[in-house]
Amino acid sequence: MFANFLIGLREGLEASLVVSILVAYLVKSDRRHLLRWIWLGVASAIGLSVACTLLLGFQSRQLDFRSQELLGGTMSLLAAAFVTWMVFWMAGAAKTIARNLRGRIDDAADSPLSLVVIAFLAVGREGMETAGILWTNTRNATGRDMPEGFETTSGPLVAAILGILVAMVVGWFIYRGAITVNLSRFFAWTGALLILVAAGVLSYGVHDLQETGALPGSGHHLFDISGYLNASSWYGSLLAGLFNFTPSPTYLEASVWVLYVVPVLALFLWMINHRSAAPRPAPESVPVA
Repeated sequence: MFANFLIGLREGLEASLVVSILVAYLVKSDRRHLLRWIWLGVASAIGLSVACTLLLGFQSRQLDFRSQELLGGTMSLLAAAFVTWMVFWMAGAAKTIARNLRGRIDDAADSPLSLVVIAFLAVGREGMETAGILWTNTRNATGRDMPEGFETTSGPLVAAILGILVAMVVGWFIYRGAITVNLSRFFAWTGALLILVAAGVLSYGVHDLQETGALPGSGHHLFDISGYLNASSWYGSLLAGLFNFTPSPTYLEASVWVLYVVPVLALFLWMINHRSAAPRPAPESVPVA
């Protein structure tokens, strides 16, 4: 649940900041009459994201076991790639995102359709990433693709929705100037945590593909601590839900986890430290103006 809450919070805050930048610039440039096109693009992006999430779930239930595992494994790999791209993109684009969006608004001011597209793409990217990641995490957490009864998977979904709602509230308060958030620190900490989450999703995807025979090594475990770690305990559930940890990983699962985490986390921390060490003016909490 915490992993999904974190994903919902981070993705929701990114989308909220983008919308805040677009709205603030139109308001401050006395172009409020164009806001309806921004909101149309935002609503369309949210609708598409929800539709894709439902389509993934209901379509996967029509597949046989092997096809479900192939789909789940492939989506896990894509979700890990999405998370990685998202973390590094925000680490590199945080400084220039406001300037780039304002430039796009100026270029598209005479075309309502262009404004809709700008808002749709800006929010839709976050929404599609979130849809894929949440579907994968929910499936991995429950051991099944989608619920026949909502109660079996309500926890991860509710956690993600709660994270998105919190992000929307925080984004609104930031826009109104009621609170300030050190976004560099926020994205640094959540980025490091999400890299560990992505590593777990990646290893679970490998596990799924091993079960189908698409990858070798199924049944060859690096270690087995199931006698010491109760997977159904609160701490076992926490490790499984947050990092997709299993007490008996295969050699390939463990190797993929290490080969992903070590270079990716090291590169991310280097980028954060390099950016923090570079001389720059005092940062703004949110570049919406």
